[in-house]
Amino acid sequence: MMAERYELAAERIRQIPEEESVRLPFHMYFQEMSEFLLMLLSLDEEMEKGDYEKRSMEELKAWNHKLYEDILPENYETSYGNPAYAVKTLGKENGQILSFLYAELRGGIPYIFERKKEYFTILMELFIEIYNCFETCLGMAGEDVPSDDKGMLRELKDIVYWYASDYCDVFVADRVLEQIDPGMDFAARIIRTADLADLRYLYRFGEYISESELRTAKHLRELDAAVIQKMADVYTEGYRIGFVNTGKDLSKKSVVNIRYVLGFEPVIRRAIGNFEKLGLKPVIYRTGSSVLTRNRQAKTGYFGGTPNPQYEYDHRDDQGLIFNKRFAERKLEVMRHAYEANKELAAGFAGPAVVEVFGERPFTPQVKEEAIHLSKKQEEALLSFTSKSGQMMNEYMKGEERSFTIVSYPIPEIGPDYEEIFDEIIRINTLDSEAYGSVQQTLIDVLDAGEAVHITGRGENRTDLTVKLHELRNPEKETIFENCVADVNIPVGEVFTTPVLEGTSGKLHVTKVYLGGLQYLDLEIDFEDGMVADYNCGNFQKKEDCRKYVSDNILHNHKTLPLGEFAIGTNTTAYVTARKFGIEDKLPILIAEKTGPHFAVGDTCYSWSEEIRVYNPNGKEIIAKDNSVSIQRKEDVGKAYVNCHTDITIPYEELGSIQVIQRDGRRISLIEDGRFVLPGTEILNEPLDKYQENN
Repeated sequence: MMAERYELAAERIRQIPEEESVRLPFHMYFQEMSEFLLMLLSLDEEMEKGDYEKRSMEELKAWNHKLYEDILPENYETSYGNPAYAVKTLGKENGQILSFLYAELRGGIPYIFERKKEYFTILMELFIEIYNCFETCLGMAGEDVPSDDKGMLRELKDIVYWYASDYCDVFVADRVLEQIDPGMDFAARIIRTADLADLRYLYRFGEYISESELRTAKHLRELDAAVIQKMADVYTEGYRIGFVNTGKDLSKKSVVNIRYVLGFEPVIRRAIGNFEKLGLKPVIYRTGSSVLTRNRQAKTGYFGGTPNPQYEYDHRDDQGLIFNKRFAERKLEVMRHAYEANKELAAGFAGPAVVEVFGERPFTPQVKEEAIHLSKKQEEALLSFTSKSGQMMNEYMKGEERSFTIVSYPIPEIGPDYEEIFDEIIRINTLDSEAYGSVQQTLIDVLDAGEAVHITGRGENRTDLTVKLHELRNPEKETIFENCVADVNIPVGEVFTTPVLEGTSGKLHVTKVYLGGLQYLDLEIDFEDGMVADYNCGNFQKKEDCRKYVSDNILHNHKTLPLGEFAIGTNTTAYVTARKFGIEDKLPILIAEKTGPHFAVGDTCYSWSEEIRVYNPNGKEIIAKDNSVSIQRKEDVGKAYVNCHTDITIPYEELGSIQVIQRDGRRISLIEDGRFVLPGTEILNEPLDKYQENN
């Protein structure tokens, strides 16, 4: 049945380029898109015959370029994937719908590589149905129907809505399974079996392969096998220790989710072997390519290069065409059915192990009014859906039983010193945890005796923030701050706590920071009793654009968020490396958070696992895990979690002071003018002193 549907749809699409049954300018759009689909059909045929994998490196590069060339920056201004161009040439609502369709059809690329003919058939049928609608309403003959005809627009929106709703039980259900079933092993098979010395393997994933992925793979290929093994060991051992330190039983788990960026396969192959020794099979799924599976805020899964970050930003809210309360309920229903049908697999899920990358060219998106945007009502419905889906996931994959680990490495875009920076990051990721743990305990001993911490900036930094600390009633056995060594968050180097919201007030400011792939200039957030009271940035001329940028990407469209974490980074080695190579603004938050104090807006670090008893290496139990928002989980879990957590770091050079306010009003300085001054922590200044001497 599916084979017949596939052939019928393919045959119909082969006819469209020869037809002239839709008037201009829509005729040009449908010709271009049918030719794109025909190109994918041709690729499918090549793969069916086994010809694709026999191609030379240059031929595979050419194929990859052809698949993605229309959205590359040099071609994007006249691409229908660009909502501004689509609206300009096709009209506002028609242009938005057809640009949405354009992006959805591009999701067909990975379907071809993964041999998902059912998925690709569904896409072809969607295209044909929309083409037929235009053919009927805006054909070459008959009455002249205006392009903004409300009846036709209603029909187009209905087609898109029912496509999403009807096929939820295919795309969304399979997406749930991909995240927990090691039998869905498309990527894992490539990683296990490919000849990694032959870089042609990268073109088997169906992702965009830029020079960055090629050069990363080439560099790893040139490293000594012992270095690759060390990188894998740090990654997997951090994961294991995360379970040990939180008292969670790893032996009950059977599946680990590996997330990474293409090019790191030599490390991932060794990591798979390490995980299997721990009794864990890998699930390695692609980041979502459909409006039904894409994550609005970040890529989740594995992925290749980004052909054009503006294209991705332009289509981040495409679900605005379909999202409403009814659709949210439909999607939740499908998810629950999928989890319930596979609850044993879900119960074995141990959590994600992530290899992040950094060094991308800073990107500040252009905000386009022509792009689809969520209405206020849709944003509220999406927040409700996100909360409910998070609760559902936690029901089947219990947060108190899961852990994670994250490690980060640079990519070639970071600059001409890429190889040297890469080697430095390997060194940073393997620093002596025991030595740092001892120094960090010295900080914690003073912090535990305080009632608040006062943080100020210097120079152009306007930070002036007081963070209220939990009361410590049994200092002999309990502590407020976690002594973070190299386990779940690699590298080593921070102490952190959950602040008391009431009494936490002031301004957080940073002149330049890079969060979630986006750059922020003059980011400032004001807190009142621990909740975001105001915010702004300097990215755009219009204040409303600046506020929306922060609201969309840091507040995730919540009206306010709590300050979920306060931490002090101690990794001055990482800081000096960043200064030495001039990459401060390119460090990922994973490393940047260790290079100064950082503040997370959103959930606490202990969300969904507050009842798990956690201890520092000295045996003291960490008691500061809740705040007045998260504690609401005991009455209404929907009010307790916001399902986001964004760390914002003040670098040492912008830091005036960090002072602990004692209960008697005295102040003890931990840091002054960017240097550690507390006795017993001076060793942290050594990398800073050495850097100053050499510069």
